[in-house]
Amino acid sequence: MKIHENKRENLNQLKSDCSKCSGLCCVALFFSTIDGFPENKNAGNPCSKLQNNYRCKIHDELEKRNMKGCIGYDCFGAGQHVTQCIYKKETWQTLKEQSKEIFDVFIIIYQLYQIRYFLEEAKIVIPAKNLRNDIENLIDENKVLCNFTPDKIQHINIDNYRNKANLILKKVCDSITKSFNNSTSKQLTEFMGRTFKKRDMSGLDLSVKLLIATNFEGCIFNGTIFLGADTRDTNFSNADLSEAVFLTQGQINSAKGSRNTKLPKHLDYPVTWK
Repeated sequence: MKIHENKRENLNQLKSDCSKCSGLCCVALFFSTIDGFPENKNAGNPCSKLQNNYRCKIHDELEKRNMKGCIGYDCFGAGQHVTQCIYKKETWQTLKEQSKEIFDVFIIIYQLYQIRYFLEEAKIVIPAKNLRNDIENLIDENKVLCNFTPDKIQHINIDNYRNKANLILKKVCDSITKSFNNSTSKQLTEFMGRTFKKRDMSGLDLSVKLLIATNFEGCIFNGTIFLGADTRDTNFSNADLSEAVFLTQGQINSAKGSRNTKLPKHLDYPVTWK
């Protein structure tokens, strides 16, 4: 069953471009070595691996050093929007007296961009086409919020907006699962560390599931929902994810796979997938 319309241009626009950012994720966020980051650091402090040109000193060594937190992170393009559009190419280094404001704005914009990513995909999900007007209204609201002044951005009620988006996304997920009749897969509840080689997982809702180290080699994921699923070390080798729903670049970066794995057209193969 075909799940998506062939209109992914807006999803392609929600990609991180670190060359247009100022290393915001490496400064604004809290780091913990337990979560696969280079060091323990508080939010607002630059990572010691961040160079003056906003590039990571160990970027080419992240896999070798097992930096899973860095590998799996994706801001959906929020970093370049904050740097290029909101602060007109000024940075936390050139506007040091405003650095905390810049970090706070980035955290809010990141959340809005993440929500917009899911809404943009929801808009092209065929089983949910009757929800399209509501989805488009939320996307329009999102774009307006992201272009507020820094002061207004800091006063956005992000929880209120997220709740409205979650209600729509829940309806989208329900419309997808109802369009499938995969009774065996729907009975599955535990995944972490288990093996499901060559299984048809189509129509399964894996939202917020722990898929850590799960072996999905050769599986089919037509209409499978990955909203918020934890895919660290999940094995997608030779799997078909081309019609998976709400799968993110960060989830793919955190997982294992091969060049024979079929990905949605708007996602890229990680360099670690040989």
